[in-house]
Amino acid sequence: MTETPQNADQTEAPGRVALVTGANKGIGRTIAEHLRDRGYRVAGTFRSGDVPEGVLGVQCDITDTDQVDQAFTAVEKELGPVEVLVANAGITRDTLLMRMDEDAFSQVIDTNLTGTFRVVKRATRAMMKQRYGRIVLISSVVALLGSPGQVNYAASKAGLVGIARSVSRELGGRGITCNVVAPGFIETDMTAALPEDTIRGYQERIPAGRLGQTKDVAQAVGFLAEAGYITGAVIPVDGGLGMGH
Repeated sequence: MTETPQNADQTEAPGRVALVTGANKGIGRTIAEHLRDRGYRVAGTFRSGDVPEGVLGVQCDITDTDQVDQAFTAVEKELGPVEVLVANAGITRDTLLMRMDEDAFSQVIDTNLTGTFRVVKRATRAMMKQRYGRIVLISSVVALLGSPGQVNYAASKAGLVGIARSVSRELGGRGITCNVVAPGFIETDMTAALPEDTIRGYQERIPAGRLGQTKDVAQAVGFLAEAGYITGAVIPVDGGLGMGH
């Protein structure tokens, strides 16, 4: 007979503590704002810049295990144990395969993949004790679609699917879910700098006919933060670009 987790009938409610990595700009910032507005007590990590008003800012480089531990300790002291983790922080070092050196590859893997491992491992310490946790990993459409010039980035983002599904099988019985959100081309400062013909090229490939907005990603994250019977899933937020992959 399968044991029912103690949290099965708990309200997935606001008031829970959420931590968003890379909450200083772009998708991460909007996710932090979205969760804050839904009533979560939100903390956000950053390496530079700031975090939204009403969000507890914690400086942290996720490539450093000690900094990750210190960040969680600070959040726990101020807000309490992290119940919702959104692993969003990441970098790019794009270049074609034949020009990509090992540093460009390893830096992206260490931040996007190993960095996510670090924060997930640290977060689950308290989640296991509470028998409750919601983990959302921010991947990318290129994880399964592929992209020229992004061998390192695509590999790091594809690896998140393996993390999520392994964590789901390992910790699902303790009331912890782990899912992946895979954004497509989203309107951010980075895409705003692209030439107009490049943007049009993207739009032609996207069935929805437009780029996404950061709020589209945040809404998917907000849903998964409250979904107790969805785990190991990959949720595309890409306007249909990655269909079939």
